[in-house]
Amino acid sequence: MRKKIEQQKKLGAISIAEVKLPLKSRDELPPILKALQHIYATPELKEEVFRILEEKVMRGKKKTGRYGMELWHILVLSVVRTGLDANYDRLEDFANHHSLIRKIMGVETGFAEGKVFSIQSIKDNVSLLDGETINRINDVVLKAGHQLVKKKMKASTLRWIRMY
Repeated sequence: MRKKIEQQKKLGAISIAEVKLPLKSRDELPPILKALQHIYATPELKEEVFRILEEKVMRGKKKTGRYGMELWHILVLSVVRTGLDANYDRLEDFANHHSLIRKIMGVETGFAEGKVFSIQSIKDNVSLLDGETINRINDVVLKAGHQLVKKKMKASTLRWIRMY
């Protein structure tokens, strides 16, 4: 049995939507984390992404038993692995020691060490998402991005028309 994401905030945890990301960084990681943050903060997009994840990860599995890695953690680690072309050892280091990634995963707290992920758990769970599933999620996110750009372009066009 898996949870999508732990809804109960832990003491000292920062909301994923409120994580401050470095916007002027030239590294590949901040835009990846910003996209994940947007998915989390947009309810319709988040539901569609979780539907795809549940369809793939939970297919043929019972809804009882011990909890596996949360779907959100699997998504974050899969996207980071794909986006940075990271191996599992590097991914394990990111998952346990990189504060921005841990904040986006929702496991970083200001008081104590949060959840620790074993390399075997990461391998077993991240490998559940194949290229086809990642591409389906990517298509949904791209579509949402195109709609967001259209809205911004329409708003800026209306402002331009009002000016003249």
